[in-house]
Amino acid sequence: MTDAGAETAESDDLPALRITADYQFGAGAGTALFPKNEELEIRRSSSGRPQQVHADGTRLVTYATDGRFTLGLAGGSRLAAALDAPAGRVIVGDESEPFVRDGKNVFAKFVDSVDEDVRAGDEVLVTHENGDLLAVGRAELDADAILDFTTGMAVKVRDGADE
Repeated sequence: MTDAGAETAESDDLPALRITADYQFGAGAGTALFPKNEELEIRRSSSGRPQQVHADGTRLVTYATDGRFTLGLAGGSRLAAALDAPAGRVIVGDESEPFVRDGKNVFAKFVDSVDEDVRAGDEVLVTHENGDLLAVGRAELDADAILDFTTGMAVKVRDGADE
């Protein structure tokens, strides 16, 4: 049973959503998040605007009113597999791994490296130095600041891998 305002067929909106994902996350992200051969469920707002995209009952992304995606952990996992590291990533080591995996925020002093193109407000993947996806969230600082600062929040974590 699907929620009111949800659809599961290949929607006319998916090509535009793929383009938005490619713009926001890089070439290939749209196809990675929304493959053509997969049954995706688009949940819509009361006005009919796409609001969330789900696959197998799991949220991939939310399409915010500002025209950008916020990632669910399943969407982050798809992007991590599709984008070459360090694209879209904030990388942490063993010291903060269990906390981030549990959904705690990432602080700048615990960041080992970061994609140099990350800007404050970007959706990012938080990964362990071994490549495991730990969380998804919003960068609070630009890449240079994340690496320069020894205090302050680098990523506001939305979903941790063990939550």
